[in-house]
Amino acid sequence: MEWHSLYAESPKVVLGLTVGAGLLLYYLMEAVKRPVLACRDGSWRGFLESRLGILQERYWPTPWCYEARCQTILASVLRARLPDIQYKRELLELKDGGQVCLDWLNMEGVDAVSSATHPIVIILPGLTGSSQSEYVKSFVLSVREAGARCVVFNNRGRGGVQLKTARTYCAANSDDLEEAIEHIRSLYPNAPLMATGISLGGMILGNYLVTRGKRAAQHLVAAMVLSIPWNVFVGTESLEKPLWNLLLNRHLAHCLCESIRSMRKQLEGHYSWDFDHVLQSKTIREFDARFTAIQFGFRDVEDYYRNACLHDKLHLIKVPLLCLSAADDPFQPIQGIPVEAANQSSHVAIIVTSRGGHIGFMEGILPTNTYYSDRLYQQLVRGVFSNLGTMDEVRKEADHHAESCAFQNKCQGKDFADHCAFQNRCQQQQEEEDECVDRCASQNTYQRDTKTTVKSDECAAQSVATQNNSS
Repeated sequence: MEWHSLYAESPKVVLGLTVGAGLLLYYLMEAVKRPVLACRDGSWRGFLESRLGILQERYWPTPWCYEARCQTILASVLRARLPDIQYKRELLELKDGGQVCLDWLNMEGVDAVSSATHPIVIILPGLTGSSQSEYVKSFVLSVREAGARCVVFNNRGRGGVQLKTARTYCAANSDDLEEAIEHIRSLYPNAPLMATGISLGGMILGNYLVTRGKRAAQHLVAAMVLSIPWNVFVGTESLEKPLWNLLLNRHLAHCLCESIRSMRKQLEGHYSWDFDHVLQSKTIREFDARFTAIQFGFRDVEDYYRNACLHDKLHLIKVPLLCLSAADDPFQPIQGIPVEAANQSSHVAIIVTSRGGHIGFMEGILPTNTYYSDRLYQQLVRGVFSNLGTMDEVRKEADHHAESCAFQNKCQGKDFADHCAFQNRCQQQQEEEDECVDRCASQNTYQRDTKTTVKSDECAAQSVATQNNSS
C-alpha cells in the first residue's frame, strides 16, 4: 500500500527510481565483469596471474560513462589536463637520411653507474600522436611510478621535428623502430628494455615483433600493446558505420590530412599521387589508399591492410607480449580480436575487458586520477623488471613450446603430404590396371571374334564342298 501511495503522490519519483534501478542492474550485469585472459596455460600465463593482481579484480567502468565512444572521447579530454612533461630530446639520424626524435625521461637519483643497468621502457604513440599526447603522458608517468626510465619514440615528422625525407610512417613498416631500438641498446647494452605501443604504435611494434622474430627477443625482455586494430579490415568496417563511428573516422582522417599538410614541400613530386586529392580524404581508408599505400609500395589499400594485420601472425612473435583490448572498441570489435589464437600462442597473452572503448579504460565514479590501463601497465612494468630471472625462464619455456609446435606441424604436414602422394600413386596404379584390363578384354573379344569368323568360313567351305560332291 505504501508503494502505491507513493506512486499516487509522486509518479515521476517512482518512475525515476525504477529506471535508475534498471540501469544499475544492467550496469552490474553487463558492464562490471572480470577481464578475460586469453593465453596458453604455460609460464607466461602463470607469471601474469601471479604478478598482476589486477587480473583478479572486476573492471568497474565509470557508471555514467561506460559507452564505448563516450569512454574514448572523455578519457582523452580528462587526460589532456595532465601538464606537459619536460623530456630530454635526442635526434636520431636514420640510415636513409631521415630522422626521428627520442624523448627521454630519466629517473631522479639515478647516478651514472646505476644508469648503465637501469631498466628502460620505450613507448610508441598512436596515429598522429607524439610524446606530449595525453595518453602517452599518462603511460610515461606510470613508467616513472614503476621506477623505470622512459623514452618516447616519435615517428618521422611528429613531435615538432621537421620531415627530412619524402617518407613518413605506416603500420606495416617497423624499420625506423628497429634502428631506434638498436641505438638504445648501443647506449645501454646492459639495461633491460621493454617496449609499449598504443593503437597504431602497437601495430608498428607488433610488426617489429613479427618480422624480426628471435632478433627482437635479443633486445626486448617483454612488450605490451594497447587498443590495437588486430584485424584492420574488421576495424575499418566498424569505423565506417554511421553515425558516431563514421564521425570519429572523419575526424581522424582530417587529423591525418592536417599532419601532412605542412610536409607538402618534402612529399610532393616524389610519388604518383595528386597531393590535393590526398588532402581531400574524408575517411582513413581514403587517406591510406591515396597516400600510405602508394608511399610504401603496396599494390593498393587492401594489400597494405593485409600486411598490417596481426591477428593471423601471433605464432611468429618470440617476445613475451601482453595485449589489452576492449570488447567494445570501435576501432576493433570483439570479432577481430584473436582470442582463440592467443589461447594457443606460446608468447602472446590478450586481456579483453567488457568495456573501455579505444584507449579509454576509465574507472570509478570520478575518473580523474586512475585508469584501468594505467594500473595494469604499472603492475606489468614492475613485475617484469623486478623478476628478470623469471622472465628469462618464461621466454625459454615459450620458445621450447613454439619449437615443439613447429616441429609437430612440420611432421603433420609431411605425413599429410606423404599420404596424399601415396593416394595419388594408388589412384594412378588403379587407373593403369583398369586400362590394362580394358586392353586385355578388348584383345580377347577381338580374338573370339576372329576365331568365330574363321570357324564360320571353314563351315561354309565345307558345306559348299558337300553340295558339290552330291552333285
